[in-house]
Amino acid sequence: MTRKPPASQQPFAAADHDHQGCVDAAVAAAVEICAGRGARLTKLRRRVLELVWGSHGPVGAYAILERLGRDGRRAAPPTVYRALGFLVDQGLVHRIESRNAYVGCPDPGESHVGQFLICRVCGAAAELDDGRIHAAVVRGARDVGFRVQHQTIEVMGLCPYCQARRTDAPDDG
Repeated sequence: MTRKPPASQQPFAAADHDHQGCVDAAVAAAVEICAGRGARLTKLRRRVLELVWGSHGPVGAYAILERLGRDGRRAAPPTVYRALGFLVDQGLVHRIESRNAYVGCPDPGESHVGQFLICRVCGAAAELDDGRIHAAVVRGARDVGFRVQHQTIEVMGLCPYCQARRTDAPDDG
């Protein structure tokens, strides 16, 4: 499988990048991954994946439902949530808890934990997969007697493009 650079190497896409290329690569990876697992990537699931990848920002289920309606597809909220659940289970998309929304996974099919950088101005989201962060959380939790079962870290801030446009934003780092 041809793989894109990990999110940590190219976390925020430039405005002039080939966005359709992102969508096409995500669909090609999904087809390959689902075929290898014997999972059915139905037309609806594929279209939902395309809609999630249609933006680099988190997209909610109702926005997906609205877009499906504009495409002429009839779908009820449970149908969209089932499609999203399938895509999450296959590792093709991630759920951004704080936004109740979904983003495409830039490294599908590989087991990893995510740290998400979410721009509070434009809504763009980038996924990191930094094992050091994961290890630090697990180590800190273990030190207080807690066992980590699932870990998702969401960090709010400003993407490089919004930083360039805003010189008055404080740095919380």
